[in-house]
Amino acid sequence: MIRLFVKERASWILFFVLLQLLIIGMGYLDTSVSFSSAMYIVFLSSLFFLLFLVMRYVRETRFYKGLMRLNSTFDNSEIPVANTPFEVVTAERIAEQNQMFNLQLNELQTSVEQEKDDILNWIHEVKTPLTTMQLMIERTEDPVLRSRLMYEWLRIHLLLDQQLHHKRIPFIQNDLYIEKVEMEKLLFQEIKSLRQWCMQKGIGFDISLETEEVLTDAKWCGFIIRQLLTNAVKYSEASDIRIRSTTHNEMTSLSIEDFGRGIDPKDISRIFDKGFTGTVDHQDHAATGMGLYLAKQVADALLIDIQVESTHGKSTRFNLIFAKENELIRIAGM
Repeated sequence: MIRLFVKERASWILFFVLLQLLIIGMGYLDTSVSFSSAMYIVFLSSLFFLLFLVMRYVRETRFYKGLMRLNSTFDNSEIPVANTPFEVVTAERIAEQNQMFNLQLNELQTSVEQEKDDILNWIHEVKTPLTTMQLMIERTEDPVLRSRLMYEWLRIHLLLDQQLHHKRIPFIQNDLYIEKVEMEKLLFQEIKSLRQWCMQKGIGFDISLETEEVLTDAKWCGFIIRQLLTNAVKYSEASDIRIRSTTHNEMTSLSIEDFGRGIDPKDISRIFDKGFTGTVDHQDHAATGMGLYLAKQVADALLIDIQVESTHGKSTRFNLIFAKENELIRIAGM
């Protein structure tokens, strides 16, 4: 702040220095003026000027130091008290701008909330004809046609489900219900929803669960598993997906491993980034780059650590490491 003050008052300081040089010059050139008297005047005036600068620094920087301490979400009451006319002008303009930005922010938040509600209502409306379509597809006599239609229906269903959860994630803390969940029941429910797709691609499941229950939110945990299973089925052909669960040091781990195309090593660190679809087979227009991103967002809220191991061209394994029970009880407010 001292450097800024000196820079701001540089013209004053320069003007004072020039005056002192003028006095010294007069004392040197004018014989009627004692040179020692001129130096004495310069010394006294410099001393008083230095004291004046110190006083002005303390007074003038108090307001601006207060401004620098303000956080990004301050309200007008936090603006420091203005003592000078220029400080009053500055404070008034900051207050006006802050009030205008708050009004714009409130309008934007209202607009976003309205858009979110509209999208959620639309998704729920679309689910009704989708259910009707599913019943009609199941009545189709041609098994090949029925299988293809069910596959396309499932793609639409999964995209709508993904979008629905995407809009709910910002408010996930209001929707958590931590309870003991049967892992086998949760897995079979998600696998059942993908059965037509798995049958079409010749994919089976090898399941071995040492741990039967886990403390989590069934709905949101099911969403994470759904995204991982969807990815596993999407990038596998005629192979089994291996699912294992274990418990170590009071921490439960669930692994989902597929033997598909794998993940390129340079992509591992980016697979949870929003919109990232991979550098291998980048022309895959069906990929949205949202599934793993949303799964990671939900996992963070549930204190689940997602780890990934992959060998390009061979296999990919996702490990879900659940938090200890006391940590989950804390976030649930139980």
